[in-house]
Amino acid sequence: MEKKKVFYATGKRKSAVARTWLTPGTGKIMVNDKPMDDYFTVESSKIILSQPMILTNTRESYDVNVKVKGGGVLGQAGAVRHGITRVLILANPDLRQVLKKAGFVERDSRVKERKKYGQRSARARFQFSKR
Repeated sequence: MEKKKVFYATGKRKSAVARTWLTPGTGKIMVNDKPMDDYFTVESSKIILSQPMILTNTRESYDVNVKVKGGGVLGQAGAVRHGITRVLILANPDLRQVLKKAGFVERDSRVKERKKYGQRSARARFQFSKR
């Protein structure tokens, strides 16, 4: 009995973290033990997370299982996309060049700027009154 190859990687975006497992299979994507369509109801987020597999034509050859925590819907979708990209590179290093060109390999490090004291938000000040 041959053991199945399982690959693991972590993807991040904003405050969302996606732990991603890749196994040879039929193309099922499970997010937090639910099918992708049930977990992500917004169509754009489904498109975002399936981009790396569509780009590399590996949609039908691997099953993806993801546990994602933190952040909002689009942040989680971005984290899953980053995780899938990293795990595909582990499974097949030849795909790195294609995924790098599309901009999926590098983590999107933009996060919300912290609120400063004495101000309304990160950059906006309270209204100034001369009189």
